Order: sequence, then C-alpha cells, then structure tokens
Amino acid sequence: MYRPNILKQRLKNGEKVFGSWNVLASAFATEVMGYAGFDFIIIDHEHGVGDMTTLGHQFQALSGTGTTALVRVPSHDSAYIRRTLDLGAAGVVIPSVNTAAEARAIVQACYYPTFGSRGAAPGTIRASGFGAEAGLYARTANEHTLVICQIETVEGVNNAAEIAAVDGVDMIFVGPYDLSASAGFMGEMNHPEVVALIEKAEAAAKQAGKSLGSILRPSVSLKEVYERGYQMISTGSDSTRLRAACLADIAAFRQATAADAA
Repeated sequence: MYRPNILKQRLKNGEKVFGSWNVLASAFATEVMGYAGFDFIIIDHEHGVGDMTTLGHQFQALSGTGTTALVRVPSHDSAYIRRTLDLGAAGVVIPSVNTAAEARAIVQACYYPTFGSRGAAPGTIRASGFGAEAGLYARTANEHTLVICQIETVEGVNNAAEIAAVDGVDMIFVGPYDLSASAGFMGEMNHPEVVALIEKAEAAAKQAGKSLGSILRPSVSLKEVYERGYQMISTGSDSTRLRAACLADIAAFRQATAADAA
C-alpha cells in the first residue's frame, strides 16, 4: 500500500541516513537487507541485472520492512522514470546529470502537473495500491517523490551550481569513481584533481541548500564523510556483501585446517 516517504522527510529534517546498493535483482536478498535495518536501498538498474518484474518483486519484499526503496534508473529516459515511480519507487537516482537543462527535464519526468509533466494513471498503478488510494496518491505523490541527481563527470561538476539550483532536485549525489574516470584518473578517487572536483560539487550543493549523497572513497571513513556535510551514504551491495562473507568463511576454514595440511 501507499506510504509516506519517510526517507525524504528525514533528509528535510537534516538527519543522516545509511544504505546499500542492490544489483542481483533477488527479492529474497532484498528482503534480507531490508530486515537488516538499512535506511534505504538503491536498486541499481544502471549496472544491475533486474527488469521491471524483478523490481516489483523487490518492492514487495521491502514493503514489510522499514527500508525505503530507491532506484537508480539506467538513463534520463522519462518513460523509464515514469514506470519506476508507477511501480512504487519512493525516489529515483539519475546517473550522469551534466547540465541544468538535463536536470529540469528530469524534474519534469518525476513530478505530476502542474509542477512537472509525469503521465498520470493513479487509478491503476501499484504505487497507489492499484487505485485503492488513487486520490491520496495523486494529491501527495509530488511531495513524497525523492529526486536525486548524480554528478559524476567533469562537465557535471562545472555545471553543478546550476544543476543544484533547479527546483525539484532534492539531492546532489557525487559519484567519485566515474568522476575519476572522467578526469582521466580512473579509480584514483583520492587523486588531488579528483578531490578538488568533488569539493566543488559539494560546495555547489551546499550553496543551493540541497542534500548531499555519495559512496565512500578509499581511506575516507563514514564519520569523516558525514562531518563534511553529507546526509546520505550508500556503501557496498548485495553482491559485494555476499562475496565478502563467503571469502571470510573460506579464509577461516583454510586457517582452521592449515595444520592438517602441513
């Protein structure tokens, strides 16, 4: 059923939130992560393996938990954004936003008229309980939709002030890995030139009064990044967490049986 976007309200209140990425498109893995207690999960349709059917199952899996479901869409395609929101996403993460014009088009795709131009079918979509709460959804969807623009190119950083100033953009999410690649230092997220670009994007978001989000860079702690003014940090994913747990168990097994092998 339709529920208020608690995550968006917490961000408006200035709270700090913590979450994870999800790339495996497994409803069961998503449910496990929800019950673990993450504030939000970003289901990744840019690099993940899911489709609209698996996405719907993942939303269903999270509906019994306190975790908010966000989706990183694969592009700026307004139809994909609309379908994602209609299915029940509390918000969308848009990759590689490079100009204010792009940000304005994204806002148009995310919000109902008159603020935006999102196509409306509240009587039939899952987001409104398949019409059970059509009137409430139509009146409040704009208020509860979270719009997050990723800055992850040099062009995007250079236009970050204008992007952040666009009405309807709730958060600037800095993507340090892609930004390092765009700057010519792929993977060197702590390179001085990359750090300078990150700091420029941070300053633009703060100047516009928008929330800041990102992932953790190597050697930067959660405490440090929150102290820099970030409100939303998303680390790891279902795949990396599963792999890390498997590797830890295998290492423990090998250590325990090393004497036998000697």
